[in-house]
Amino acid sequence: MSTHAPDQSVPDTDTDTGSGPLERERAHLAASRAALRAMRRDAESLDISDVTTNWVNAQVLQGQIEARIKALADLSGTPLFFGRLDRLPDPEPARYYIGRRHVHDADGDPMVIDWRAPVSQPFYRASRRDPQGVELRRRFGYTGGELTAYEDEHLTDPVGPAEPERTGELLRREIERPRTGPMRDIVATIQPEQDEIVRTGVEGTVCVQGAPGTGKTAVGLHRVAYLLYAHRERLARTGTLVIGPNRSFLRYIEQVLPALGELAVAQTTVDDLVAAATGIEVRGTDGTAAARIKGDARMAEVLRRAVRSGVTVPTEPCVVVRGSRRWRIPAHELAELVRELLDRGIRYGAAREALPRRVAHAVLVRMERAGEAPDDRVQDAVARNPAVKALVRAVWPEVDPARLVLRLLSDADFLAECSAGILTDEERETIRLPRPPRGVRSAKWSAADAVLVDEAADLVRRTPSLGHVVLDEAQDLSPMQYRAVGRRCSTGSATVLGDLAQGTTPWATAAWAEALSHLGKPDAAVEELTRGFRVPREVIAYASRLLPHIAPGLSEATSVRDAPGSLRVRAVGAAELDGAVVAACREALEREGSVGLIAADARVPALAAALDAAGQAHVSPGAETDDGARLTLVPATLAKGLEYDHVVLDEPAAVVAGEPDERTGLRRLYVALTRAVSGLAVVHAAPLPRPLSR
Repeated sequence: MSTHAPDQSVPDTDTDTGSGPLERERAHLAASRAALRAMRRDAESLDISDVTTNWVNAQVLQGQIEARIKALADLSGTPLFFGRLDRLPDPEPARYYIGRRHVHDADGDPMVIDWRAPVSQPFYRASRRDPQGVELRRRFGYTGGELTAYEDEHLTDPVGPAEPERTGELLRREIERPRTGPMRDIVATIQPEQDEIVRTGVEGTVCVQGAPGTGKTAVGLHRVAYLLYAHRERLARTGTLVIGPNRSFLRYIEQVLPALGELAVAQTTVDDLVAAATGIEVRGTDGTAAARIKGDARMAEVLRRAVRSGVTVPTEPCVVVRGSRRWRIPAHELAELVRELLDRGIRYGAAREALPRRVAHAVLVRMERAGEAPDDRVQDAVARNPAVKALVRAVWPEVDPARLVLRLLSDADFLAECSAGILTDEERETIRLPRPPRGVRSAKWSAADAVLVDEAADLVRRTPSLGHVVLDEAQDLSPMQYRAVGRRCSTGSATVLGDLAQGTTPWATAAWAEALSHLGKPDAAVEELTRGFRVPREVIAYASRLLPHIAPGLSEATSVRDAPGSLRVRAVGAAELDGAVVAACREALEREGSVGLIAADARVPALAAALDAAGQAHVSPGAETDDGARLTLVPATLAKGLEYDHVVLDEPAAVVAGEPDERTGLRRLYVALTRAVSGLAVVHAAPLPRPLSR
């Protein structure tokens, strides 16, 4: 493996021109950028005035053209291509430049191949043990948008049986490149085990158990980009969605997909998803015990009973008058129709719509026996007959999901009836509202309540399914939240991302098999990523001291990166703590890259005041910009999924104490310890938690 910078003398193995290899690569980059600009001009010049037949079609087509123009933007600071493959003669040699999007010249010949194309796959998976038809793989180094170096791997060179695969210098630099601002794509650094997950087919649901620093979030986002490339027409019709743990996290990742040319993927949280679907405004909070019960999968059966509780078996006949004739359907036959619909288990609303058709059919049978010849129009008229409509209102009343859930949580007798044999008296008392609100609008709904309303709404009428859903930080979801996400991909697929060791809710997932069952995807493949690229080896080893206490069944994460001196632990006196933390932040800011100060939520105000008093600028998570403040003050509860070049961790004992139990607290601490890409400084006055102090 050889790395070449501009000032090095490199043997000229190319024969295209007399210039050196680096100059030729720069020339190809310039030509590719010019071709991309030409592609954009072609799109901008399209005239659709005589193409469409109506205004609607014109608007749709114009929207597609505008999206195409936007996708063809040349991002000056982003490399247009990052690699090159030289394939062995088969029968002729071939050369491909691998980049973020496809670029072709005026004749339609490719100048850059999209990283998602099948021909690009060996760039990520080929090795000297398995060259996959590749003679040479070249990686490019950039400073801003300028190509400054390249590195070659000759994959046909012999390799010894015990010789390890090495990580190239440019690949290591790209992984370690300072990450000020939002999360960026990893398209240039995808590893073989990550690529296998990224290219999993659209029909299959995959669950990624990923240790810190293994790139599971990036893998999930790149899988969306890959699926949109491979199945664009299908997913354009059915839709895609990325679900993250909180809005700060979504702001952090929001630029990844646009950088890959995908502009139409919606991103949301579970709370915002169900609030938008139900119209519920979340203004209240639950205690831990109440939230745990409301999030329990048993509540699905309680709600099913509640939804069906209003259905009654008819005790009176239904008499339909048409002209001079009266048609009588006896009560026992009506009761049989109602019981049949209940036994079929179809959605409440669909069954309610089917009942008048069933009654009308019974009337038509009697008409035919009397010698009449009714058609479909007669059946429709009978189904709308006042007597039939009155029957449906009486025996199968309409259900308003929000009103139903409010009644369930307010009416002790109704809750007891619907949860008999499911919840205990103590559990019922825990979730029951002590002071029932006047109505739906005045109720102080909690996030867990909104999920219950969403479940009830799905019992009444099926929730539309998307083609693919990415669910990140999934280990923190309750069973009822899994069900809410699962119905959004009931006929599609999902990518589930998480780490059982980072579960920090009282109802955190204990095993992926259980979670996938609640999601409605019990047959999903579970892949484990343990090879880390982000967190230095010394830091991940320190954090892994907690694993036997928080997730004893998980494999310990490893790291491909050595960074001597990346971990510093400093004990100070209680009176010195705030000043020592500020000093540690300033020391970190002397280095290149972003800095995150992570602290227990209760400590954030004091640290903010200390930073302000010292004149040290800082921002909150999600407020970072590419050229803005480099120091972010992060409450521990918002740290999950974020990463910073340097992390200062304030008072680990306070992070643990901020959670309702020790295991959850240690998991929260594990998250905080594993946010650093280059260095971690731990500053504490209280004794370190026992697992760390060994």
